[in-house]
Amino acid sequence: MASGAAPWVQNAVGGSPVGQTLTLEKVADQRVLGRGGFALTSAAFRHDGELDPSFTAVEEDAVAPPLEWTAPPPGAQELVLVVEDADRGHVHWTVWGLAAQKGKLMEGETPPRTGKNAQGNSEWLLPDPPVGEEHRYVFQLFATDLPLTLMPGATHDDLVRNLDGHVTAAAVLTARFEGHVVEELDVDDLDDVE
Repeated sequence: MASGAAPWVQNAVGGSPVGQTLTLEKVADQRVLGRGGFALTSAAFRHDGELDPSFTAVEEDAVAPPLEWTAPPPGAQELVLVVEDADRGHVHWTVWGLAAQKGKLMEGETPPRTGKNAQGNSEWLLPDPPVGEEHRYVFQLFATDLPLTLMPGATHDDLVRNLDGHVTAAAVLTARFEGHVVEELDVDDLDDVE
């Protein structure tokens, strides 16, 4: 049995083969990827670049990274964001209710509506791969032809069902992060700082 992502999804994500079926492949096709110049970027990392530890489980006060997007093609009613681990398949964030226009989420900003992540809560699930193992986090932004009718806290499966057949454009941004050992700060080290 064949496994892995379709070639167009693999190209969009970049890097080594994607062994998980991402939301992109479930609800969209190659024709909508980047349609009308629709693009997703971040001031914190470039596509296929490294995610700063300040957005991961390595740092105590970590938050979601900043994101920016171009205007979707005409006719879009809403934007939806899904972030998944391409190597493990975990859902890290589901966001909807974003205005169908050029926009952004600031670093750590609370989005309008969020659904459940892989741990069952509605927050940005901090990337935390095993020590020495690099994972790819795929930020997938979808423009829809109608507003979603989901309640806050909806599951990823609920979101996929609502997106299916309604995606008019999609954009992808991938970040990499390798698991680190979290070093404890020694109290003696603080004396040297003063």
